[in-house]
Amino acid sequence: LSRISLLKMATSLLLILLLLPLSWSNNHPSKNGIVDALKVFGGISSSSNKAYNVGRVSAGDSGMEISSLGIGTWSWGNRFLFDYNPSQDEELYEAYRELRQAGVTFFDTADSYGTLDLNGRAEILLGSFERRYRMEQGIDDSDNSVSKRKNEEESSLPAWLDLVGGKSLSMSPSSYLPQQVATKLAPYPWRITPNQVVQAAKGSLRRLEQPKLAVAQLHWSTAKYQPFQERALWEGICQVYEQGMCDAIGVSNYGPVQLQKISKFLQEEKENEVPLAIAQIQYSLMTYGQEQTQDMNSVCDDVNCRLVSYSPLCLGLLTGKYTLDNLPKSKARQQLFRELLPGAQDLLSTLEVVAKEYNRSQSQVAINWCMSKGTVPIPGARNAAQAKENLGATGWSLKSDAILALDMAAKQVGKPMIQNIFQTK
Repeated sequence: LSRISLLKMATSLLLILLLLPLSWSNNHPSKNGIVDALKVFGGISSSSNKAYNVGRVSAGDSGMEISSLGIGTWSWGNRFLFDYNPSQDEELYEAYRELRQAGVTFFDTADSYGTLDLNGRAEILLGSFERRYRMEQGIDDSDNSVSKRKNEEESSLPAWLDLVGGKSLSMSPSSYLPQQVATKLAPYPWRITPNQVVQAAKGSLRRLEQPKLAVAQLHWSTAKYQPFQERALWEGICQVYEQGMCDAIGVSNYGPVQLQKISKFLQEEKENEVPLAIAQIQYSLMTYGQEQTQDMNSVCDDVNCRLVSYSPLCLGLLTGKYTLDNLPKSKARQQLFRELLPGAQDLLSTLEVVAKEYNRSQSQVAINWCMSKGTVPIPGARNAAQAKENLGATGWSLKSDAILALDMAAKQVGKPMIQNIFQTK
C-alpha cells in the first residue's frame, strides 16, 4: 500500500474511534449515529440512497436508447424567467449529480439558452458538470495513468475497509451511463446556409468541450415566416450528422404537418440514412386540450421518433405551489399565471385528488401523466430538492382511471397554456 492509502486508513480508523462514542445512548449504539459519523469523512455517501427507477426507452430508428426521464436546462442561464445568476451554479450541480446517480442521461439544451452575456451558458454548465461528475466517480479519462493507478491502489485494499473510506464507494466504470446531450440549434435569420448550421454545431461542441452530441436538433421551423430558409436548415442538420458530430437528429416546435414533411425529406432525399430520433413540443396537462398536441402522438408513431415533452409542469403552474395570492417571483410568469390560473382550477383540483390517492406530489403526477402518453418529459431542476421531486415521478404508473380523469380535466381547461410562438402546424 502507498503511504497515502495507509494514512487514509489510519485517519479513518481514528475518526471512527473518536466519533463512535457520540452515537451511544443508554449503552446501546445508535445506527444513525454510526452512519452520521461515517458520512463525515466519506465512508458512506451523504447523498440520498433512495432507489429510483429511471428506465430506458428507444429513440426512433436511431438505435439509441435514452433515459425515460430527461431534464431541460432552459432555466440554466435565464435571468428573465428564472432569475438565474452564476452564484446558483453549485446548487445546479447538486441537482445534476442527483439526477446522474439515479440514471438520468438525457439532457436537453440549446445554443440560445442563457440571457444576453450568458448566451450558451447551459451548454457550458452541462459540459463542466459531466467532467466533474466523472472525476467524482473515479472514471475521469483526462489522465488514464492517474485513474489506472488509483484503481489499482484501491483494488488492493481489503473489502472490510469499504466502510471506513479505504475504498471508494463511487460508481464503477462498467455501470456508468454516458451523458446524452440533445442540443437545439437556433434558426437565426443569418443562418441561411447548411454550413452555418454545421458551424453552430461546432460552437456547441466547443462550449460543451465534447467531441459529439447525442442529438443535434433544429430549435424551431421557419416555415411560417421564412420558408426559403427551411431547406437549408434541413440540409445543415443532416450534414452535422454526416460529419460525425451527432448520433442522430431531432426537431423542436414542429407540429404534425411539419414533422411529416421533414420525415419525407429524410426518406426521399437522404434515403433514411440520417436517423430522426426525437421531436419535442410543449406537452403538458395545460396543453393537452389542443388538438395539435394530441395529434403529435400518432404522427411520432407514424414517422417512428420519440416524442419529448418540454415544460411538462407548465413553468411550475402544475406543481400546486402557486395561487393568485402566491405567484412566482418572475414578473413574466406572474402575468402568465394570472391569466392561466382561473381557468385551471378544476384541473388543479383533479391533480390534487390523484396525487393524494397515489401518495405523490402534484408535480410527480403531472410528469408521470406525460410518461403514460409515451413521451419523455424534460422538466427543469435547479437544485437537489427539485431533482429528487422529478425523480419521484419514475418507477410507478398511473392507472387508466386516473389517466382518464386527468385527460378529461385537461380538455376542459378554460385557457390552455399558450404555444411557443415558433410552433408550426
